Amino acid sequence: MRGRSMDQAVSRTEYRNAMARVCAPVNVVTTNGPSGRCGFTATAMCSVTDQPPTLLVCMNSRSLQTEVFLANGSFCVNVLTREHVKLATLFAGSEQEMAARYAAAEWLDLPSGNQALKDAIVSFDCRLAHMHRVGTHNIFIGEIVNIRGRKDGQALLYFDRNFVHVPTQEGSFGG
Repeated sequence: MRGRSMDQAVSRTEYRNAMARVCAPVNVVTTNGPSGRCGFTATAMCSVTDQPPTLLVCMNSRSLQTEVFLANGSFCVNVLTREHVKLATLFAGSEQEMAARYAAAEWLDLPSGNQALKDAIVSFDCRLAHMHRVGTHNIFIGEIVNIRGRKDGQALLYFDRNFVHVPTQEGSFGG
């Protein structure tokens, strides 16, 4: 297979098909505050730095939830387990009503006002530090103010446009 020169554009379809081959963790990102409660499913989440502990998550800029996240100024990234496939689908948009999305799981109230999924592998409670728009998406940069997690569970992943999971050994969370 020959490579392309730097001045040849990659098509949207070609890019999306290639990215479908990249394995990603499945997360439900939530916010709760004066502007309301909402949430969405995201696979575009990763660590930025540990000084200070910071992560990023991406949301489609056309989402009506953007303004709620910005106004609340905080969010919680909940890393899902293989038992959360239905929840991931609901928060991805198969259910439009936020109350119904939240009714499908148990949540814990965090000191920030956000809600964490009770049985998430790990939940990162974040203060929204920055937002950048790149192309079709907003990149939320969150400084982590609290972490809660568990030592067991099989991570839910997204690969080749399907939910998959890998078994895990007992973790070392908190150590």
